[in-house]
Amino acid sequence: MTFQEFNFKKALQQSIDDAGFKEPSPIQADAIPVVLNGKDMVGQAHTGTGKTAAFGLPILNMMEEKRGVQALVIVPTRELAMQVADELYRFGKYLKINTATVYGGQAYGRQLKMVDGAGIVVATPGRLIDLLKGGKIKISPSFVVLDEADEMLDMGFLDDIKEIFTYLPEERQTLLFSATMPPAIKNLAKRILKEPEFITVTKSEVTNSSIKQTFYVVDEYERDDALIRLYDYKNPTKSIIFCRTKKEVDRLSTYLVSLGYMAKGLHGDMEQRQREEVIRAFKSNKLEILIATDVAARGLDVNDVSHVFNYHLPFDSESYVHRIGRTGRAGKDGSAVSIVTPHEFRMLQKINKNVGGKLEPKVIPSINSVKEKKVSSLLDKIKNQQTNDSVFAIIETLKEEFDISTIAFKLASMLADETNVAGNNYIGKSENDITRLFERMKEGRDDDRGGRGGRGGRGGYRGNRGGGNRGGSRSGGGSRDGGNRGGSRDGGNRGGSRDGGNRGGSRDGGNRSRSGGGNRGGSRSGGRD
Repeated sequence: MTFQEFNFKKALQQSIDDAGFKEPSPIQADAIPVVLNGKDMVGQAHTGTGKTAAFGLPILNMMEEKRGVQALVIVPTRELAMQVADELYRFGKYLKINTATVYGGQAYGRQLKMVDGAGIVVATPGRLIDLLKGGKIKISPSFVVLDEADEMLDMGFLDDIKEIFTYLPEERQTLLFSATMPPAIKNLAKRILKEPEFITVTKSEVTNSSIKQTFYVVDEYERDDALIRLYDYKNPTKSIIFCRTKKEVDRLSTYLVSLGYMAKGLHGDMEQRQREEVIRAFKSNKLEILIATDVAARGLDVNDVSHVFNYHLPFDSESYVHRIGRTGRAGKDGSAVSIVTPHEFRMLQKINKNVGGKLEPKVIPSINSVKEKKVSSLLDKIKNQQTNDSVFAIIETLKEEFDISTIAFKLASMLADETNVAGNNYIGKSENDITRLFERMKEGRDDDRGGRGGRGGRGGYRGNRGGGNRGGSRSGGGSRDGGNRGGSRDGGNRGGSRDGGNRGGSRDGGNRSRSGGGNRGGSRSGGRD
């Protein structure tokens, strides 16, 4: 099936073609005909399945050429509001339909001015109810979408949602999307929808089959070393690292910047301007790493994220699905990497059981494995490098002092710094260790001892890491706020964001030297990835 089969307006189909969309996702294939038929609908689907297009395309197709707000989309967070608005604007650009966003943290006047000229409003519940109750806006939309309804329930917006619908016309088409269907959401659906169609994306469809899911087992103190080693080995083009708390985001962003990575943090306590700047920088490739709490998993829509890293496992399976759904988008392959400790194995098993995909255990590569891959990549880079006429003068100058072979050796030596790998030769658990952990779980016994150190194993490195040379300086941001790696779930505010706050500015990272551990000997079984 293709999008052509829906017989959308020519201007809308042009936008779909521009976006590179060919075949609809399962939720799109099922939902679009229902919406086009004018029926109310309940869609049970996770983020990353294409929900925005599932409701946005048919609504845009049915909107009339008239002034005033015809469609209202209610979402839980500012980030999701911006993402949904961006996507709807992209689809509606040839239809000349404007989209306005309404959320907390911005002046009323500017938002009200945008609403006046908009055909679609994307709003968070807190700001929307304030505007409606204060009589600042009066809208009569023909289409109303309630997106991420379960998330709004978790954030305490249920009463606001109920009140919002008292201001909306009875004659409307209403669409509700939710990843889960707890009793409160079912009751809400009965209250605001009329004879709805129900569409469910099955669990086998929830996790994108184009996302390769792997996990690596380490001791708690090895998390940072493991993350850096995996970055060196996998060399992501653009990646998101998910942390549980704002403190983890702040500490890790500061640490990665100190190593020379282009990284910044994102969480709910940051000022709105800062968050928007970070998201723009990430989208425009000015950042290679985004370190975020789950607030980013709910709405961040970037099609070229190659890797998602779980620095810690999330608290539940649904959060895991939301996180890894940031990669493998728009028909591209993606990779989801989780760093876990033996104490997280029960959560790992729960996630593996609940998501539609298989998490594969892997062993963290040794220094030699990483170095071999870096050398191979460097050789390819040299072979594919086009010669530039401007360098001839440099070569001619150098030839006054050195022969051509010496010049080549010197230049190669400069490039060879990119192949340096720091840290311990071996990090994390071996394949045999992981097998034993699974056996203990089957026997009902947890591995409470944690690491190998002090029991005749290889032990671990706790010293200073310093930065490996990645070539060139990279700018990042974040204020250091300690190393809380456990943590509780970040709280939500009524402005639509949930997590804690980085108010620090940006910081330039340089090339730092890193004292690494040597090869401690010993062999390991199992392949590396």
